[in-house]
Amino acid sequence: MHNLINWLVESIGAMGYPGIFILMAMESSVIPIPSEVVMPPAGYLVQAGKMEMLPVILCGTLGSLFGAYLNYFASHYLGRPLLLKYGKYVWITEEKFAKVETFFLKHGEISTFIGRLLPVVRHLISLPAGLAGMNHLKFSLYTLLGAGIWVTVLTWLGYFIGSNQELIMKYSHQALGGVLVLSGLIVVIYIKLQPKREDERG
Repeated sequence: MHNLINWLVESIGAMGYPGIFILMAMESSVIPIPSEVVMPPAGYLVQAGKMEMLPVILCGTLGSLFGAYLNYFASHYLGRPLLLKYGKYVWITEEKFAKVETFFLKHGEISTFIGRLLPVVRHLISLPAGLAGMNHLKFSLYTLLGAGIWVTVLTWLGYFIGSNQELIMKYSHQALGGVLVLSGLIVVIYIKLQPKREDERG
């Protein structure tokens, strides 16, 4: 892991902002590159004066949106049977997909936002959105919002902690715990507001 972080710091430093965009696009699609090992090194480079905070966060967030759209269009045009048939080659098991699909169908559009904050779900939530043909404006908005929050948290972690991978992973897990609690509260509030909205429509 230490060697991987060093490689990422060197690679991001060499590729610059496009490197952050590409790596986060890969992380947001089906390629298993954890955002926890991409954005903190970029934050460290900001602290070292080699990059600027705002462009780093924008590139990470837009890269996440691009990767999410790769999944969206893949599922939209391939369909569920082909997705499950060939998904096993990129670590998409039927069991994982079923859980994410249930999550999406149960919580509706807000699941796109919440899903960007959750491990595993983060990589797959765009697939049921694509199958359902979710509105592009809403999909982009919720994806950017969720990805932006997580990218910002990880970048600032790297900025304050530096290149200490053990501390980064420790505080990343703590940040994830806080995000999970926040996500749960948002879902509860959203579900409670739903009946009121339906009554108003009725």
